Amino acid sequence: MKNRTRGSSVCARAALVLLTACALAACGDSGSGGSASTGLTADAIPVAHTPPGGYGDAFPPPVLADCTEPLVDGAPDLRGMWKAVDVTIGGEPAPPDHRGWRHFQRIEQCGDRIVITGNGVIHDMRADGTVENGVHDVLERDYTTPIVVVASYEDGVHVLRPVGLPGVEVRRRRDGAQIVFDYLGGLTMRLERTGPPESAPPTFD
Repeated sequence: MKNRTRGSSVCARAALVLLTACALAACGDSGSGGSASTGLTADAIPVAHTPPGGYGDAFPPPVLADCTEPLVDGAPDLRGMWKAVDVTIGGEPAPPDHRGWRHFQRIEQCGDRIVITGNGVIHDMRADGTVENGVHDVLERDYTTPIVVVASYEDGVHVLRPVGLPGVEVRRRRDGAQIVFDYLGGLTMRLERTGPPESAPPTFD
């Protein structure tokens, strides 16, 4: 009887140790993923805007870093820090002093939300084709002029259409490891990924 009591006590202590270790290591939670359960949806993160006068020399931190919502169907994966490696205007190489040769942009995506940061501006939008959820921000030209831009994903392309400018489009699409960025005035850039969105902006020679 004494041996059985001692054995039961040992088993109880062993079970307690195992339960404690299991709790500390999130035992049995591998299916749900501990970090994913603390992540945020795109709806839970406030919309970002360009600060007055642009963000200046202090490059802003990522907006969607804590968002774990998967990309919506049909969204091209444009996430990363991107640097221009080829710049053409109307199909011809841009002059060596064209500012496009020093262009970079950070692209974040989560759900149907996409945030593009560069040239002093932060353009935060939902690619759902609505005016309400499009870009409501300012032009990078002066950081003052208001703009409203409708964003959508169409056949694997991120398309921007400024409200009030019929026929005007800005487009981004993947081409292998690069992004093809079609801007205004026949300007086209090819961008290469220099790192994830949280990485530092690229440098230029």
